[in-house]
Parts: sequence; structure tokens; C-alpha cells
Amino acid sequence: MAGALLCSGDCRIRNIPDLADIKSMAEVISAFGVPLKLEGDTLDINARHIATSKAPYELVTQLRASFFAIGSILARLGVAQMPLPGGCAIGARPVDLHVRGLQSMGAEVQIEHGICNAYVPGSNNRLKGAKIYLDFPSVGATETLMMAATLADGETIIDNAAREPEVVDLANFCNAMGAKIRGAGSSTITIEGVRELHSVDYPIIPDRIEAGTFLVAGAITRSEILLTSVAPDHLEPLIAKLREIGVPIIPEGNDCLRVLPAEKLMAADIETLPHPGFPTDMQAPFMSLLAMAEGDSLINETVFENRLRHASELNRLGADIRVKGNIAFVRGVPMFSGAPVLATDLRAAAALVIAGLAAEGQTTIQGLRHLDRGYDRLDLKLQQLGAKILRVGSEGEVASPPVSAHAEVSVSG
Repeated sequence: MAGALLCSGDCRIRNIPDLADIKSMAEVISAFGVPLKLEGDTLDINARHIATSKAPYELVTQLRASFFAIGSILARLGVAQMPLPGGCAIGARPVDLHVRGLQSMGAEVQIEHGICNAYVPGSNNRLKGAKIYLDFPSVGATETLMMAATLADGETIIDNAAREPEVVDLANFCNAMGAKIRGAGSSTITIEGVRELHSVDYPIIPDRIEAGTFLVAGAITRSEILLTSVAPDHLEPLIAKLREIGVPIIPEGNDCLRVLPAEKLMAADIETLPHPGFPTDMQAPFMSLLAMAEGDSLINETVFENRLRHASELNRLGADIRVKGNIAFVRGVPMFSGAPVLATDLRAAAALVIAGLAAEGQTTIQGLRHLDRGYDRLDLKLQQLGAKILRVGSEGEVASPPVSAHAEVSVSG
């Protein structure tokens, strides 16, 4: 959606999920004066005229990804004003890599009173190609700078770039509009700037984290599930770890995976790393799974420093997890017991839903606003698989997503 702001024509994006974050990003796009229309899983955006370079504080502080629009807006208008971003409270995610990269391309950037003010000096308002080295392979910084470089004057090289499939998909999207991006998916991305981009009709890739969540849900409940319309290549770190734990994963065709019941769940160690390592977004769901595996597991969270808060909530369900710093020591237990728990962030919410599926008795999970940010009707999809899961509002009535901050979901093992 941020990349569509680079194009001065019509952009159609397909396979759009029904997420709270999509709606929040749509509000940010609209605040720039750009018309858009979301119908079903298709989004139409026309950024021919961008009315303002200022993004509203109250929207950007709710959604970190909205900050990434600074690259597109700066490339199009030569000026951008973006509040510092918000999102899940999983640790510090500074924008210094974004800022230093934009400065390398000739932008003047100052951060004052929580606002990032950027402009391109000179008469033509065009960023200039540059060689950029990222201290960390940040997905957000890679994407922001790649988008900014598509309309820059000259060639930009991003070294130590993020290699995630989402970076590759964004590069493919921009190339479909006429950008000249090479090397996405490797640690070095080269972008040759062009004058303008043209209209596109583009289907986005499947969500590997949602797919991984369903694989873990099948594993923890000893169920057989067939996942369709997935990209198995994007799931290789997860599949390898599930097989190590003892869960059979069978490819069927080019875009289907079948998870089979494990004879026994075995302990395993996990260290989160940038792609192609084990994804930090799957750490919480895997913690639920390892908490019911035989033996002792160790989870080392190296990407975010505050992403183990779900451990205490899993302990409410009967897990045996000790946390020290960014390391969780997990001793497997034979059974969870249902209890009321609170989701502290997006992936923690999914982890608690998964744990509730395997718990004896009823588990009630509050904080669904986190879940709906990144999962498209997860409860309804689980219902279709036979799960006993029901979303209720603050007054106890059955609710449908999106929900208020006071809604909860009850899961019976």
C-alpha cells in the first residue's frame, strides 16, 4: 500500500486480507488525499494527486508500517512529515536506519517533537542514488529505502539488506510498475531510479506467518490439516523446526502442505533471526507448542528485546516457562488447563489461542484488538476445522470481527 504511493496511475492490489492494520493503513493513505476503494480482497489506489506530505499523528502512532510511506512520499513530493511510529509493544524499533539511508540519498532529515521532517534540497526535488549499508538487515528500513530509490536520480545499492519474502514481493510489485530493482532476496539490492511508474494489477503473496500459525495449531492438537494457497519455500525454517520436533509436514503440489499428527512432540531449541533464519513472528506460537513437548527447550529471542511477555500468560495455563532476559527456558508439560489470559501483542494473541485449543477446559483470551491486527478471522477459520471457539463482546454477546478492545474469545480444548 505504501509502494502504491509511488505510482501516479491506478494500482490494483489483490489478495488483501481483512485486517485491522489494513484499515488503519487505508486511513493513512486517505489522509494524504489519495482515493482508495477496498472491496473484498481487492484494493484500488490512485495516487495521481497527493494532496499533502503530512501524515496524521494519531494514525501513524497506532501502526508502525505506516511510517514506511515516508520513502514513497519523499520520492514523489520531495518533502515528507511523518510522526514516529507505534504498533505492538514488543521492544524498541528505532527508525535511525531509515533516516540515515534517506540522508545518504541527499535528504535533509530532522526529528522534532516526535515528528520526522524530511525534504530534498535543490530545484528538482529528486533524491540521489547512493550506496547504503544497513547495520542490521531491517525489513522496514530495506523496504522504505528501496521504495525511495525507485524514483531517485541514479543508482542506489543497499548492502546487508533484509531478505524476507515480503521484501521480494514489494520489489516485484514495484518492478511490475516499471521500477528497476535487482537482487531482492539477497543481501545486496540494486535500484536504478526511473522518472515515473505506471499502473499495475498485482496479487500479493500468501501470509507465511498465518500459514505457520495453522501448522502449529495442527501440531499442538495432534490434528491433520491441509493448508492450500501457501508458499512452501517461504516456510522452510518453520517446516524444518516442526519436523525436528516430530511433526510430519507433507508437501502436496506446489502450494499445499499437509500437517499430520505427531507420535510424540520432542523438545527443541529456537533462536530467532532475520530471514532465512527462524522468524521472530513465529516465536510465540512455537513457545506454546514446545511447552507441551517432552523435555527441555530453550528459546533465544534475538530480534526484539521485549517479546517474551506471553510466557507468563502461558504459565497461567499450566506451562513451565522461566524467562531470563531474552531467553526462555521451557520444560514440557503433558497438559494445559484452561484459564483466563491476556494477549499482550499480535503474535502472543495467536499463541494463546493455539494453547487454548490444546488445553483441558475453557480458556478465555482478552485483548483481541491485537489478534485482529494480523489475522483474518482466525476464530472463524478454526471453527471450520472443528475448534470450539467463540468470540464474545464485553456484554457477553456473540461478536464478529472487527471488535472492540473489550471483546474476548473463549476456547475449549
